[in-house]
Amino acid sequence: MRLLLALGQLGALERLRDHVDIPADEQATLLARAGIERDDVARLRTIWGDQMPARLLRIGTWKKRFAVRMLGGSIMDYERATLRWWWKIEHELEPIRLSQRPVYFVSSNTHSLINLLSGFALRNTDELLGFIREREHGGLLAEYEKIVDEQVPSSLENFFYYVQKKYQSDPSSAAYFARRAAEEQELGIYRVPSKFYVDVDAQVIELNKLDPSCLDPRIRVEGVEALRASNAILINIDYPLGLAAYHILKIVGRTVGELRGVYVLGKAATLNGKIGDVLIPNIIYDEHTDNTYSFAPAFSAADVEPYLAHGSVLDNQKAVTSRGTFLQNTAFLDALYRDFFTDVEMEGGPYLNAIYEHTFAERYPSDQNVSFLRPPFDLGFLHYASDTPYSKGLNLGSRNLSYFGMDPTYATSLAIARRILQQEVGHMKG
Repeated sequence: MRLLLALGQLGALERLRDHVDIPADEQATLLARAGIERDDVARLRTIWGDQMPARLLRIGTWKKRFAVRMLGGSIMDYERATLRWWWKIEHELEPIRLSQRPVYFVSSNTHSLINLLSGFALRNTDELLGFIREREHGGLLAEYEKIVDEQVPSSLENFFYYVQKKYQSDPSSAAYFARRAAEEQELGIYRVPSKFYVDVDAQVIELNKLDPSCLDPRIRVEGVEALRASNAILINIDYPLGLAAYHILKIVGRTVGELRGVYVLGKAATLNGKIGDVLIPNIIYDEHTDNTYSFAPAFSAADVEPYLAHGSVLDNQKAVTSRGTFLQNTAFLDALYRDFFTDVEMEGGPYLNAIYEHTFAERYPSDQNVSFLRPPFDLGFLHYASDTPYSKGLNLGSRNLSYFGMDPTYATSLAIARRILQQEVGHMKG
C-alpha cells in the first residue's frame, strides 16, 4: 500500500507501531508524500483524533479487497422498498389517516421547516445563549453581538437555529430536546425516522394544530388563524437524490387524499453564480429520460430576497438533473452553459416524471418537451448553490457551508413555509 510504503521510507513506521505521537504538522507532511492532501488529513484527524496514525498503519498492514454488491436493482425492487417505507409511516401515524387528508409535499431537510413552524428555539434563547457562553464558543458570541448591534445583516432567528443544532451534540442537552419533542407533539409535528428500506426520514405536520403565536415571526401570514379549521397536512422528507425522488412522490401521490402542492428545496451546482446564491428554475432537463420540462414556478426572486442576507436570487433559470454530480466534466459543463443551463442538481427531473404520471393517464415519456404551464397543483423548485464547478475546490466535497449555509437554507425554507400557509389560508377562505 502506497501509504504504508511512504511511512516506512520516512522512518515513521516504528514510531506508529509503538504508538508514539507524531506532531500534526509532521503527520501532514508524511501523508502528503503518500498522496493524501492536508485537508483530508484534517478530516481524518477530526474523525479519529489521536488514533489516526495507528488506524492508518492498521489499514496498510494487510492487502485489501473492496467490492460493492447491489442487493436489489430492478424497478420492482425500488417500488417495493418505497412502498414498505411508506407503509411504516402510515402505520406509525395511523390516527392521522394520511390516505384521507389533503397534502402539501415538501422535499427539503429535517430541521428548517420544523424550526420555523414550532418556534421552539426562539422560545428558549436564554438556554441556547447559556450553552455557547459555558462552552466558550467565542466566534458564535461575537456573531451574536454583531447581529444585536446590527453590524451584520444576518438573521437573529437563523443564528439561534444554528446554535440549537450545535447544542444537540452536547450531552447536557438531553432535557432540552426532550421538551422539544413533547412540544412538537402538542403542535401536531411528528418525526418518523427511517430505519429500513429507503434511507429517508419523514415528518408529518397537521396544520390545524400549529399555534400562530409560536410560528417564526417571518411566516405569520395574514389570516393564519383560519388554519384551525383545516384538515390539510404537510409531509416533509429529507430530500432524496435521483430515482428515489420519483418513487417516493409516486407512492405518496397515489396514496394521500389530494396533493395541493409540491415544493422541492435542495443543493445545486451553479454555473453563473456563487456559493450561497439561490436558483429558481422554470425549465428542467432530465438526464434520466432526456425530457425537458417547462412549468410555471410557484416562486420568484421576490419570495426569497427579503430573507437572504448574503447571496443573490436568480430566477428563470434552466436546470439540469444530473445522474451524478461527479460524472460531469469541464467540456460537458461548457456545453450546458452555452445552452444557457446554469443550475445542476439531482432530483428535479425524477420529481417531474412522477408529477407527469399524476397528471396524465400514462407512464412518463422520454426525449419529449413537456409543458406544465398549468400544473395540476402548486409547484416550485428552490435550489441554493453549494458548488461552483468552475472554481477548483469550491464545493461541499472540500468545504462545509456550516453557519454560512443557514442563510440560503432558511431563506428558501421561509419562502416555502409562507407559500404553504398562504395557499391553505386562501383555500379555507375560498
